[in-house]
Amino acid sequence: MDQRNRPPFRADHVGSLLRPAALLRAREDRAAGRITAEQLRAVEDDAITEVVRMQEEVGLRSATDGEFRRTSWHMDFIYQLGGIDPADEKMTVRFFNDEGTLEFSSAALRVHDRVSLEKPIFVDAFTYLQSQVKTNVPKLTIPSPSMVHYRGGRAAVDAEVYPDLDQFWDDLSAAYAEQVRRLALLGCTYLQLDDTSLAYLNDPRQREFVGAHGGDPMHQHERYIRQINAALAGRPPGMAVTTHMCRGNFRSSWAAEGGYDFVAEALFTQLDVDGFFLEYDDARSGGFGPLRFVPPGKMVVLGLVTTKRGELESKDDLKRRIDEAARYVPLEQLCLSPQCGFSSTVEGNALTYDEQVAKLRLVVETAEDVWG
Repeated sequence: MDQRNRPPFRADHVGSLLRPAALLRAREDRAAGRITAEQLRAVEDDAITEVVRMQEEVGLRSATDGEFRRTSWHMDFIYQLGGIDPADEKMTVRFFNDEGTLEFSSAALRVHDRVSLEKPIFVDAFTYLQSQVKTNVPKLTIPSPSMVHYRGGRAAVDAEVYPDLDQFWDDLSAAYAEQVRRLALLGCTYLQLDDTSLAYLNDPRQREFVGAHGGDPMHQHERYIRQINAALAGRPPGMAVTTHMCRGNFRSSWAAEGGYDFVAEALFTQLDVDGFFLEYDDARSGGFGPLRFVPPGKMVVLGLVTTKRGELESKDDLKRRIDEAARYVPLEQLCLSPQCGFSSTVEGNALTYDEQVAKLRLVVETAEDVWG
């Protein structure tokens, strides 16, 4: 298929979008019991309809629902897997920004029973998105299997349920494979697996974290790649699958640093996806050298436009950076996007709606200049 008609597109975006004020108020009202679940869903529907129109108007070829029905990009999915529940203890992640640090806390997870897919997840969200798009390809984003394991490691998996961790991985990949199969039956042709772990593992501090929690910091990315491949092995040829890798995104802050060098060879040569959304908005992401491992046929979506702040990038600077990347992977295998979502959690990043729209439009206009 001509690359112009198959995801990822020359101008694309990661998925999450800033929540409108009316939606944030409705979520607060629902939490306080002032409105019903049905009333909240009606507000969500209206907000999604509007944000799909925005994506079409700026010229994007794909459309998401902005993850408007979620609190966070990953836990809303993970807690719906059979055998996994929130734990009593809290999981705290330290994030960094130019002003200092802040912490994000949420319930940890506990694998208390065999992992399974009791029913397909985000089906209603995807079918509503399908009903709203006119010409765009609806994209669904879900966390990769790695995210079930990364933060808690072996300690989060009940040893009585899984004395052998290989069985946990087999069950997890099987649950994901069934999710992919069910999405294909719904007509999903663009699926994205969001994965911070594969980018985090480039950071020596994160590898120390993995080792301290009983993991194998030198080879954990290889295990994750194998399990993602197992989850995707049965997908139909008509479904394009990408992965997005970033170093954390919470209120314009990040959790990890470092180029893709540590994971690059295994990641680009072994992970069975059609495209890689890569964070490349500043020096934290390293250089383009690791792209030399990208094989023919795989697409690289350069996340050159930051979602961490509202200042608009220079189109000429973006073109120069695309030219730099093309020294390592052919220009025809490159695309352009923002480096991450605009609102990976419900709080969103520190920029305005108009600034978000301007950045998406800049991506589209720059891609048209570069690729036609």
